Amino acid sequence: MTSRHLTHVPAPDGLAPSPQYSHVVWGTGRFVAISGQCALDASGAVVGEGDAAAQAHQVFANLERCLAAAGAGFGDVVKLTYFVTDVAHLPAVRDARDAYFAGAPLPASSAVQVSALVRPELLLEIEAFALVPEQVTDVPEGSGADLRLIR
Repeated sequence: MTSRHLTHVPAPDGLAPSPQYSHVVWGTGRFVAISGQCALDASGAVVGEGDAAAQAHQVFANLERCLAAAGAGFGDVVKLTYFVTDVAHLPAVRDARDAYFAGAPLPASSAVQVSALVRPELLLEIEAFALVPEQVTDVPEGSGADLRLIR
């Protein structure tokens, strides 16, 4: 499946397809790395303490803000890495992901259970990698992006 500048391969020959991710994603464009995002609001307070679904929605909202700062969206994401303190949180993470991806092809992904995150009340952290088309004309004003660095 090709989407603008990205190609998604849900199931290469010899691999079982997964409805949860693409096995392979490749494309052309500017590489964007988004640091692991946690369920923190703009003031640094934890959102949804003890609630994986609330935390997952906050994390994806934070990822959306980070992607927008690079002139990107969820359709540009090629890889997500989920760090969860309990794999039982993954259904809540997937539900939030599906709400934010809203029909966009799913990226490659990995999920890792960890013993702890940077703060004990955090249940999950997600990092993202994206490829953005070379021509950048829609980086939001005030996003913090320095357009002199975008070629």
